[in-house]
Amino acid sequence: MSDPDKTTFPAETYRKDFPILGREIHGKPMVYLDNAASTQTPREVVDSITDIYFSHKANVHRGVHTLSQEATAMMEATREKVRRFIGASSTDEIIFTRGTTEAINLVASSYGSMLKPGDEIILTEMEHHANIVPWQLLRDRQGIEIKVVPIRSDGSLDMDAYRSLLTERTAIVSVAHVSNVLGTVNPVAEIIRLAHDAGAVAMIDGAQAVAHIPVDMKQLNADFYAFSSHKIYGPTGVGILYGRRELLDRMPPYQGGGEMISHVSFPHTTFAELPFKFEAGTPDYVGLAALHTAIDYVCRIGLDNIAAHEEELLRHTTGRLLEIPGIRIFGTAPGKSAIISFLIGSAHHYDTGLLLDKLGIEVRTGHHCAQPLMHVLGIEGTVRAAFALYNTINDCDRFIEAVRRIAPMLT
Repeated sequence: MSDPDKTTFPAETYRKDFPILGREIHGKPMVYLDNAASTQTPREVVDSITDIYFSHKANVHRGVHTLSQEATAMMEATREKVRRFIGASSTDEIIFTRGTTEAINLVASSYGSMLKPGDEIILTEMEHHANIVPWQLLRDRQGIEIKVVPIRSDGSLDMDAYRSLLTERTAIVSVAHVSNVLGTVNPVAEIIRLAHDAGAVAMIDGAQAVAHIPVDMKQLNADFYAFSSHKIYGPTGVGILYGRRELLDRMPPYQGGGEMISHVSFPHTTFAELPFKFEAGTPDYVGLAALHTAIDYVCRIGLDNIAAHEEELLRHTTGRLLEIPGIRIFGTAPGKSAIISFLIGSAHHYDTGLLLDKLGIEVRTGHHCAQPLMHVLGIEGTVRAAFALYNTINDCDRFIEAVRRIAPMLT
């Protein structure tokens, strides 16, 4: 069990940056543990949004006037910020999307259009629906096949099974860096290396990784990597797709419209250079500039520091939670991320979440957009508590005591 006095990470100081954490729910001080769905947003990120709307708002690119030039510069500064944050080689490799889901759909639709019947895509049992359904749509359009890597009892990936599924027909391997249900941190560098050895490309869903662990494209050697702003203390509706330039160059546009063109006539259209070839229409340049602020915020604190703090919270909470009779935790892989999915006996996850909410504890309940994984686990859903940099040992203890209080009502 952890000693709160030994926790040196100044989470209480950072909490002051998040006004919403001062709310009460049903007359109780709120404990927010739904961070795997969305992190809260610090004041400086919201202030940056207000500043752009009140001082710099104008449509980006092509405009010669000052406001347009300012907004464009702010958005393109975010592209450079993201490039450095994930260790990409060029800003041409940073594509702005509406989120991880759109980024994966972009790859499935564009790169996937170059696949032929009989080509194979490898997924895993722990994938989010956003990394399943786009590939199923591609399968139905083009006759490709999908193979699925099983998980072990602790929630880790069966790497021997993965190796056995790789063949000369494997075209794409698409896996989560971190499971949004189990917290499993997959060995993505090895997964990517083995995919390349088989002649395949690797797509990594980094939505649950980038706010918690450092990522570097040069070290991972990923072909595609996607994440969402709202899971890293930024605004909603903004996402990133990293893609290796040589692959993006070969891929056809994902959508058509303004900005992604070089020249349009009725007989023929030529497309813009990277990265704009994949960015049709007016982007959320306000949200993108705010993502720049969110990344600055995280980098100031340090991802290594955040990861160590969250690991301490995970260890403390897991140990005390397991002292409560009837608790079942799903996902116990070594080195897992700070996510706890659990059930109280055979109680329905919804009932547990509803009672916790009455005590001011905000958790997520359901299948977490991972219904195939729930089928593998033999359950309908779980209660999920996920930690962030602003959570404290006191949050953990409030959560544990709330579970301890409601458990007898449900078992």
